[in-house]
Amino acid sequence: MSRDRGSATVWAALVATVLGAVFGGALLLGQAVVARHRAAAAADLAALAAAATWAHGPETACAVALRVARAQGAALGGCLLGGEVAEVTARVVAGPFTATIQARAGPPGPRG
Repeated sequence: MSRDRGSATVWAALVATVLGAVFGGALLLGQAVVARHRAAAAADLAALAAAATWAHGPETACAVALRVARAQGAALGGCLLGGEVAEVTARVVAGPFTATIQARAGPPGPRG
């Protein structure tokens, strides 16, 4: 009987360690998902802003896209304007994760 003495403490410590690792992994996964969503939102909004100001020239449109991306907490990785269509790349760093998303905005294509 004395041989089993203290085994519950060992099991409790083992379970606490495993639960801590699982919860830590879930928190890291959540942080990666949040970074991706923030980057996607910033890229979408920046592309829409650039496409909305295409008539002022590519420099102005990309400057507006940069301002919008920064307001969303993202860095602008690239901005290309082809006529009325804007292609933007936004990057968000959240902890150990970096999410990079591309977005495209412009007028709707022909319906067919």
